[in-house]
This record gives sequence, structure tokens and C-alpha cells, in this order.
Amino acid sequence: MESAKNLPVAVIGAGPVGLAAAAHLLERGLEPIIFEAGHSAGAAIEQWRHIRLFSPWRFNIDAAAVRLLEQTGWESPRPTALPYGGELIDKYLTPLADMPVMASRLQTGARVIAVTRLGLDKTHVRGRDTTPFLVRVEHANGETRDHVVAAVIDASGTWSTRNPLGTSGLPAIGEETAAVRISSPLPDVTGRDRTSFAGRRVLVVGAGHSAANTLINLADLSKDEPNTRILWAVRGSSADKVYGGGSADGLPARGQLGARLRRLVEAGSIELHTRFGIAGLKTLDSGVSVESVDGRTLDVDVIVPCTGFRPDLEILRELRLNLDPAVEAPTELGPLIDPEFHSCGTVPPHGAKLLSHPEKDFYIVGMKSYGRAPTFLLATGYEQVRSVAAALAGDHEAADLVQLELPETGVCSTDAGTSCDVPATGINEEAESGCCASPEPVLIGFPTGLAHGRSGQI
Repeated sequence: MESAKNLPVAVIGAGPVGLAAAAHLLERGLEPIIFEAGHSAGAAIEQWRHIRLFSPWRFNIDAAAVRLLEQTGWESPRPTALPYGGELIDKYLTPLADMPVMASRLQTGARVIAVTRLGLDKTHVRGRDTTPFLVRVEHANGETRDHVVAAVIDASGTWSTRNPLGTSGLPAIGEETAAVRISSPLPDVTGRDRTSFAGRRVLVVGAGHSAANTLINLADLSKDEPNTRILWAVRGSSADKVYGGGSADGLPARGQLGARLRRLVEAGSIELHTRFGIAGLKTLDSGVSVESVDGRTLDVDVIVPCTGFRPDLEILRELRLNLDPAVEAPTELGPLIDPEFHSCGTVPPHGAKLLSHPEKDFYIVGMKSYGRAPTFLLATGYEQVRSVAAALAGDHEAADLVQLELPETGVCSTDAGTSCDVPATGINEEAESGCCASPEPVLIGFPTGLAHGRSGQI
């Protein structure tokens, strides 16, 4: 940062973690420039605004962002309440993004298509650490512009790049052709997207909490639309990991979600198909035929892909990254969150040092920092960006002193569609009140699940 201290710091993404990064940079006297591909802050969350989060408000707002908001007379929501995605936008992200100090630095409709060093591709070494970054951006008016910045914080998330339906990390044969029959990962089946699901044969694919949310919402839809048929395909031999920790879960709403889903399956409201790895999709006039690797077929009208997400690394090809070969997270973080060995992993608090790459002053934060692992919590991202902002400001003592206090979060799925904050539905309303809310944090660092993730399955 010394050689380019008069240049801004690029923040990619105006979701919760991206805006938090900007707030921390401002507190440190650094100048952020925020690029958001969507038309407003929290554009990805807007697609699941109908869903409620597992974690209460107190874990979903950032301290530096709150300090900014309080200058406007903003009142924090009740700490123990569980926000819907829409509330996270309307009550927190939009007021934050609309503040003049933030709005003047936020560019919406600005999609980052590449990050590199000014005048250097990734093969050049001499003077690399002191050379500014170049961020190439496609703007909503069709113009492509290059922005020269001192540092880059990539908080772009993973929502735009879902995992394919196939079993080998590749799309199933015929998946692209069947795209018209494949919905978004968290459709609003009882509201905005109702007509696409009412009275249809719906197959939900995936063994995570996003699948659980959609299945429960479909069950609610079927009460009014009894011709709706709900099918659920998982690769494993059972759905036990989706049912979760029940009453032992430190996030009560998540435990209730799993318990309700189990009851629906046992009652026959949802048809569960286990060991159903998808080999191919055949588009028919009447729908799509889904074939498993062992030859079984399911004929359905629409497929909901709750198969998780992966980071878009294409925009970072000209940077020198150090990524775990399995989960595509920073090398030191990868083993701590690898779903092959952790249901959620026990992740110690971490910041700039663990998130650093050979490319000086470049950081991937937020959900994208977890690569393909589905175990991210918003509070984790807030601590990440606090530390990163301190490091960029030269306060290495503050950057290295990382603390994160969260409740024990119980059993977490390894194939969740988004993260450990993944939205919840069908919650007992008592969970929103103080009586059943998450216990007060007692830990520095946080056990987020059980060891022996997929490796412990039979």
C-alpha cells in the first residue's frame, strides 16, 4: 500500500461482507471503490429475500457498518430476531449503501471481468509488489473501463456459479439442454415463482439446508395445490445429515428445520430417493427424465438445483494465488473447512495473515474465501475484513489479533446450497423471540460441527 497509498482500494461485491469491508477501510482512512454487478447492494440476497436466516441479527451485522449507520439515527433490529433475506437488505444493507459516504463510492451495474497488475501479467516478477492493480469493469451502459487501485478485496461471493447436477464435478449429460427446466437454487415457490411449481412434479436435488428450505416450502404449497408432487434426490445412503442436530443445534431454527423435514419425509409428503447420483437428463415434451448412475429414472417437470456453489476464479487468472487444491480456499484455510473431513469443521478465527496470497495486497474474503466449502458464516466475513483493512492500513498488530465469538452451531450439512447462515424456513415463531434464540457466545473461535464429514459416511 505504501507505493500506491493515494489510490483507492477496490472492493468487489456490495453484499454484507463487501460493504463491511468498505466501512472498515473508511475507518482506517483508506478510500474504497466498490464494484457491484447487480443493480443494488445485496443483489444476490434479493433472489432469496423470502427466506429467513438461521442466525439472529446480532451475528449478521458488522460493527464498523453499525458505527456508520448510528450516525444517521439508525436503530438496530432486535438482536435475537431471525431476519429474512429481504429484511437484511431493507433494514441494513440498503440504509448502509444509501449513506452519502458509501453511495459516493459504490458503483452498481459494474461487473468486474479481470484483475491484474498494471502493465504486468502473472509471469512478471520485478517490481510486482509495488505495482498498482488494474481492475477491468463492464459497466451497465455497455462501457468497459480500467480502474487503477492500490489493493483489491474480492467479496464477490459464489451465488452466480452454482455446482452442476452431475456427480463428477461436471454437468450431467443433457444438463445444458434441460436448462429451461432447471430453476434458481432458492426459488420462491409459494410466492413470486408459484406458477412454476404449483401442480407440477418437482425434483429437489441436494443434501443441504437449501434443499431443506425448498422442500418445506413445496410442502406448504402442496396444501393449496394438492397435485404438486415433491421428489427429493440425494447422493448419500440417507438424509440424516440434512436432518441435523435437532435440539442439540446451537442455532435452534436450523434444528427445527431438520426435524420438520424428517416428519414430512416419514409422512410420505416428500418422496426421498437416496443414492441418486445424476448421470443424465433427457428433455421431453412433457418435462425432463432424470437418470441416476445406476439406471433409475425420475420423470419431472422442474428441477431445483441445491447442489452448492463454487468460486468464479476466471477473473483472477492474472494474479498469483495460493489455493487449496480441494476446496479452492486460501491454502491454510482449506484443510480447516474441507467437507471431506468436516461436517462444518472447527474453524479458528482468522484474518489477513491466513487469507493472504503471493499477490501482495490482494485478498479473497467472505463466502468466496471458503471456495467450495459450504460452511461460511457472515460473522466470519466481518472479522476477516476488519483484519484485512487493518493490514492494508499498516496496523499489523490489529490485523493479527483476530477474535470471533459464536455459539456452537451443531451439525452442519456438507452440501448446503449457500453457507452455515443458509436461510431457514418453517421456523417455530418462538425461535424469533429471546426464549429460544441462540445462546450467548462463550467461545473465541467456534466449533461449527462434527469431524469426519463425508469421510465418516457409510
